[in-house]
Amino acid sequence: MIREPAEVTVAEDGTVEIPMGVLVEAGLHIGERLLAYSDGDGRIALRRATDAVEDLLRGGTL
Repeated sequence: MIREPAEVTVAEDGTVEIPMGVLVEAGLHIGERLLAYSDGDGRIALRRATDAVEDLLRGGTL
């Protein structure tokens, strides 16, 4: 659960800026590689790239 929810907007160029507080609460660090994907249900998931690759190798899915 995010303790400090933040509203973000998709810019005209398709980018989104996520506030550092949200990233820090998720345990993410500056320079960390993330994988962004849609679950197809209207939600967007962000995963550490290393975690996503590990899940793919173990179970074959994100």
